[in-house]
Amino acid sequence: GNPELPTAVNITWSSINFKTILRWQPKPSGYFYTVEIHGQTSDTKKKCILTTETECDVTDVLRNVNETYTAHILSVTPSEMDNFEEPPFAVSEKFTPYSQTVLGRPEIQNYTQKGSKLNVVFQDPLTPYTFPNGSFQNIRDIFQHDLEYKIYYWKDQSSGKKDATTKSHTFEVSVDSTKNYCFYIQGIIPSRRENRNGQESVVLCTSVGRTILDEYGAEVFIIIAVIAITVITLAIVLSVILCKRKKAKAAREKEPLNGV
Repeated sequence: GNPELPTAVNITWSSINFKTILRWQPKPSGYFYTVEIHGQTSDTKKKCILTTETECDVTDVLRNVNETYTAHILSVTPSEMDNFEEPPFAVSEKFTPYSQTVLGRPEIQNYTQKGSKLNVVFQDPLTPYTFPNGSFQNIRDIFQHDLEYKIYYWKDQSSGKKDATTKSHTFEVSVDSTKNYCFYIQGIIPSRRENRNGQESVVLCTSVGRTILDEYGAEVFIIIAVIAITVITLAIVLSVILCKRKKAKAAREKEPLNGV
């Protein structure tokens, strides 16, 4: 190979819902990169051949998600492609999609708060992989019973959280029927040592029987009360001052009459 060609550094795997991107540095100048994906039990596959980019989507060659892979990033020139000598290359850390891909955020489809029950319906994130009929697999199709979801919920305007867990697509939790609640959901793989918790969904809040106090908080009412007390106090003070002035004026008007 050509020992003078720089080899890749800072190689990282980035994977969400099994869509996996390999990234590295530096930007090549006068040479190219070719990525080889090596599996423990699978044949070597080449991706992003003679690229000047510093990232490569390797999702489609990681379909065996339980396999452990390493990436060899070759530094090559076009003339070396026909050379039987091995070009210089850098090797990535090992990567196993099943245990390392990050769970994406679940999508909340519907939620209702009726009486003392909060009901939430959501769906699993999709993966880039498809069934034979062309429809996309979701993360439950791959993780199956390893996957569960957790909901975190709390009274609106409060910081105290409660949580519940399910292996289905729905939550039903008991709440205070007179209060509104906020919540979010995230997927979890309990069997994992790392990356157990997935990305959090958007935070949503119910709006059943919202009062002005719920909407704006007690601080606004305190401010309004202070302003009201100030206005009332000023009105009383002004009334007293005006009353005293009237009495003083009436007294002055009587003085000439008393002097006659």
